[in-house]
Amino acid sequence: MKLRNFLKCGLAVVAFAVTLGGCGGSDDDEDEGFPSSATIATVAKEQGFNALLAAVTKASIGSFSDPNAQLTVFAPTDQAFDTLAKQLGFADATAMVNALPPNTLQSILNYHVLGSKKLAADLKAGGQTQATAYTFENAPATLRFDFSNGAKITDAALTVANIVTPDIPAGNSVIHGIDKVLIPPGVLNVVQMAQVNPLFSSLVSALVLADLQGTLSGAGPFTVFAPTNAAFAAAPQNLSTAQLRTVLTYHVVPGQVLSTQIPYDTPVPTASMQTISFAAGTPPAIRDTTSTLANIVAVDVRASNGVIHVIDKVLIPTL
Repeated sequence: MKLRNFLKCGLAVVAFAVTLGGCGGSDDDEDEGFPSSATIATVAKEQGFNALLAAVTKASIGSFSDPNAQLTVFAPTDQAFDTLAKQLGFADATAMVNALPPNTLQSILNYHVLGSKKLAADLKAGGQTQATAYTFENAPATLRFDFSNGAKITDAALTVANIVTPDIPAGNSVIHGIDKVLIPPGVLNVVQMAQVNPLFSSLVSALVLADLQGTLSGAGPFTVFAPTNAAFAAAPQNLSTAQLRTVLTYHVVPGQVLSTQIPYDTPVPTASMQTISFAAGTPPAIRDTTSTLANIVAVDVRASNGVIHVIDKVLIPTL
């Protein structure tokens, strides 16, 4: 069985921390040098969030120019946009914004917005999970916050941003500058979701070496069990291209299988024409042709063409 096309456009978490102590903002925007009527767009321009504004303009997000808007905006720096662009294969942020469709940019940007004004202290009081303006599967997509050692935001790609410039007043809204573009669920395909997470650089390199990045471009849906870099480092080396293709396709199950739908103790066919099975436990695990189980260490990373589950061992088929 061959994989259908798996890449539609072209998961270990790296933690970034920033201390928010002493960063409480003022509700008086004029004290910060901006008039109370300043819009998010005006302040973002003054603060140098140029790539963000270019994306906002193309996506036609009017709330950024509404002086009456009461929002929280997590604003990635220009460097953060450039980093994402290079991860996805673009020359820079400008090329990426020019290439991505307006609806894609709108989804990404809305994932950076909370529906009310929250200063740093309000974010901390708001709890670990907070809803964004981006809707996925008929519900607001959420961001995860960790204030145990500063303030970190985890997105749907399991990557972490930190707030580098909190509490920038913008009219009735507030901007928090962050050092990474937040990736929402259901927008990037599975290969792109791997590309944006440094945890999976070995997986991405293997896909390129096996010439599967183009093959993995179809609508799917697909379920991908993604080994971490550490898992690849412990795996057999010096495989032929054909063997590597067999190994990689052994990690793909046709159809979308969420964590709640995993069929335990039942052979499950993979795209390599060989089967795997699942063992219940904490964490659940996968049986391959070896005696060592692969633990599923993170689940339900939702892509536009399927779902990714993170595993700590490369699955070994019959070669």
